Amino acid sequence: MVDGSFGAYLGAPLAPFANVGACREQDQWNKKELVSRLEHTPMYFPDLSEDVLDRLAAYMELLAQWNERINLVSRKDVERLELHHILHSLSIARYIKFAPGSRVLDVGTGGGLPGIPLAILHPDANFLLVDRVGKKVRAVQEIADRIGLKNVRAEQMHAKDAPGPFDFVVSRAVTRLPEFISWVKQNIQTEQKNTLPNGILYLKGGDVDEEIRQQAWKSRIYPLNEQFKEEWFETKKLVHLFP
Repeated sequence: MVDGSFGAYLGAPLAPFANVGACREQDQWNKKELVSRLEHTPMYFPDLSEDVLDRLAAYMELLAQWNERINLVSRKDVERLELHHILHSLSIARYIKFAPGSRVLDVGTGGGLPGIPLAILHPDANFLLVDRVGKKVRAVQEIADRIGLKNVRAEQMHAKDAPGPFDFVVSRAVTRLPEFISWVKQNIQTEQKNTLPNGILYLKGGDVDEEIRQQAWKSRIYPLNEQFKEEWFETKKLVHLFP
C-alpha cells in the first residue's frame, strides 16, 4: 500500500442509512447476512469500520437489484460483484487516500463504479459521477441516496462538460487513454492537496504500454496483482496519468 493506514479516516461519520428496510419489499434488510457476502474486502482492508462495511454490502445488494431492471454491469458478473466490481474499484484506495475536500470525477460510471465504493471510503471527499445514459445516472443517484451518501452526485453528461476542476478523474477503461485525456485534461486542478499528483486514475486490463506512448502526460503503472492474489487481477492495472 502506497498511502499508509486507513485507520485515521475509515471510521469517519457518514450520513445515516435512509430506511434500509425499505430496500426490500417483503422483509427487513439483514445487514449481518449482507456483510457476510463481502468475502474479499475485509481481508484486504482490515481497518474498515462496521459502518463502511454495511454500506459496501448495501451497495452491492442494491446494484444487484437494479441490475435486474437496467444493465448496469455485465449480467455474467452478478455472482462476482464483489471481486470484479467492488474490490476492483477499491483497488484505487490501496494507493491513495483522498484528502478531505478533494473533488473526484468518475467518468462513465455505469452502475456507480468506481465512484460509489470510493465515496463510501472517503466521506470527506466529493464525487461527481457522470454517464451519458440517463437511466443509469438515475439508478446510481437512487442507490447513493438509499445508503445515505451525501458526498455523491450523479449527472447525465459527457466528461468534457463536467464542471471542474477536479483533483482526480477516475474511470474503468471507457476508451483509449489518449482520447480519455482529451476529454478531461482541461479539468485537472493545479493546486495539490493529495500524496499523488493530481490527474487520472484509470483501471484497465491488458497491455497499456502502447496507449501510454501515444500521449504526453507522465505516467505510473501499478499492477494490481501486486496487491491482490486472486487470478482475476493478474492482468489488471491502475494507471496514474498526470500533467
